[in-house]
Amino acid sequence: MSVIDDLLQAFHRYIASRSDPILRRFVDGFDWHMDGRTLAAHSLPVVDYVTRLHPPADAAEGELFSSLLGAASALHWAQTYSIADFGADFLQKYGWVELFGTRGHFVSDEIAGGFLLLGPDVHYPDHHHIAEEIYLPLTDGSLWSKDSQAFLPRWTGEIIHHPSNIRHAMRTERTPLVALYLWRGGPLAQKSIIPGRKE
Repeated sequence: MSVIDDLLQAFHRYIASRSDPILRRFVDGFDWHMDGRTLAAHSLPVVDYVTRLHPPADAAEGELFSSLLGAASALHWAQTYSIADFGADFLQKYGWVELFGTRGHFVSDEIAGGFLLLGPDVHYPDHHHIAEEIYLPLTDGSLWSKDSQAFLPRWTGEIIHHPSNIRHAMRTERTPLVALYLWRGGPLAQKSIIPGRKE
């Protein structure tokens, strides 16, 4: 069994351990037995920030975080945006990996799931997409805005739900953000829509 298989099992165990109604509804009926997809390992500068972090103190988040660290060098890390979207500094501190989905290490056309990374002192501006989305931070203290409201701090294990086409934005301060994400109910490979930008 590979470290990526181990990570999928840890991801599934973590989701199954949660009793939150919104999360239970989100994954209800999802088949976690997925075919693998061969993807070459591909790193990004932001991964270096994450490998310096200590796992969360909570056992459930700590196990998942440790599995992510163990698999980090084998994963295909990617970026959606270009320098033209948010600038070069943003790209140095931003990346994600799709563990399962239409582009991920495991094949799913129903739900995409993986991890978002943001380095310190990053502003991920307002954006939205058709897919409904859930985030669960594995680090403390990132700031989140939904529907153009004020930024509020969010904490490890807290569920952050974005309905379809709701604007949302994130900011980090000194601590990088590592967050589990789930997408469903829309194009799973859609580039987010940036308000005021022409596609």
